Amino acid sequence: MCVAWVLTAHLFPPWQALGSLCSPWAAPRVGPLPLAPAMVRISKPKTFQAYLDDCHRRYSCAHCRAHLANHDDLISKSFQGSQGRAYLFNSVVNVGCGPAEERVLLTGLHAVADIHCENCKTTLGWKYQAFESSQKYKEGKYIIELNHMIKDNGWD
Repeated sequence: MCVAWVLTAHLFPPWQALGSLCSPWAAPRVGPLPLAPAMVRISKPKTFQAYLDDCHRRYSCAHCRAHLANHDDLISKSFQGSQGRAYLFNSVVNVGCGPAEERVLLTGLHAVADIHCENCKTTLGWKYQAFESSQKYKEGKYIIELNHMIKDNGWD
């Protein structure tokens, strides 16, 4: 007996409901019946390029929750982004970098490259290249604006 026949016997004979998959003359079917396309739900799992350690406080993308940085990599909280406050980080993960361009910022002329979340492609901030010697400590560091990140894991 076909499994579908048990489910649909009160509506249709099973060979009409499922065609040649299940007929009174077919050999018993072994294994599950294929699902109709409307019943199949395929979803793309969220996978990030890097996962940060669960035992540390971390910052994640506010839009997709991709891990961005450990709290231990935070250098300064006193930065200004284009849309408000921003943090300076020593290193970040799951971030892509655009082409470098010169911009005049509050502290002078800098070469910066916009950075974006690799998962959702949201622009998060930028990566620094400094021209002035007093600003060299920012070289190779990352600015992430607060409105694009959340505190995640271990914050009380």
